[in-house]
Amino acid sequence: MPNEIKVLSTTAMKTSLDDLTAEFERASGCKLSFEFGPSARVAKMVSDGADHDVAIVTDHGHVELTKQGRLVPGIRADVAKSAMALAVQKGAPKPDISSAEKFKVAMLAAKSLGMSNPVGGGQSGANLVKIFDMLGIAEAMKSKSTHGPGGPAGLIGNFLLRNEVEIGIQQLPELMAVPGIDIVGPLPPDIQSMTVFSAGLSTAAKNAEGAKALIAFLTTPRAVGVIRSKGMETG
Repeated sequence: MPNEIKVLSTTAMKTSLDDLTAEFERASGCKLSFEFGPSARVAKMVSDGADHDVAIVTDHGHVELTKQGRLVPGIRADVAKSAMALAVQKGAPKPDISSAEKFKVAMLAAKSLGMSNPVGGGQSGANLVKIFDMLGIAEAMKSKSTHGPGGPAGLIGNFLLRNEVEIGIQQLPELMAVPGIDIVGPLPPDIQSMTVFSAGLSTAAKNAEGAKALIAFLTTPRAVGVIRSKGMETG
């Protein structure tokens, strides 16, 4: 399909793109097709030569893929910044996570935790392992942690819905994508790890003009408003 735009994207952007797709398709006359996954997995797919027109990965991933010749230099839009957040089952007590020390206490007191797999899962999993290391609780958290596989099937909110874990930590928009859980809030500023997501153009794009139009569209006021409504920051 000549008017198709193939997008490989981090799962954190899925709810925003779901809301924006029909509007962009009407305006552009192009049809969007998506494949979602953890940022690291998407970056590996792009690195390995997967067919795509637009890739939405972390800013670090974008830099590396540009160096590899997979993304076009100079065509990049930092479309969102995502915070990590904590959620619990609906109606469950909400732990105090207002500081790093209180977060540490809450983690040690929790019976079970759901998080993205730090190896091959979402960026939040890799970030969280670093936070646990910094707080000196990495070993204590290993036995009580359940790892989601990343991607739409790995939304940690679903683990909470199924009562498989007591606490869940993931990117805020991914937690917001699952109705029926209680989001306590973002991790405290002293240990928060923000992830920047960047959209880039494939050097092998079959629909380069359509891809460039989509990248530009994701920075318009309309798109910015939707992205912010899904729990992310922009600009």
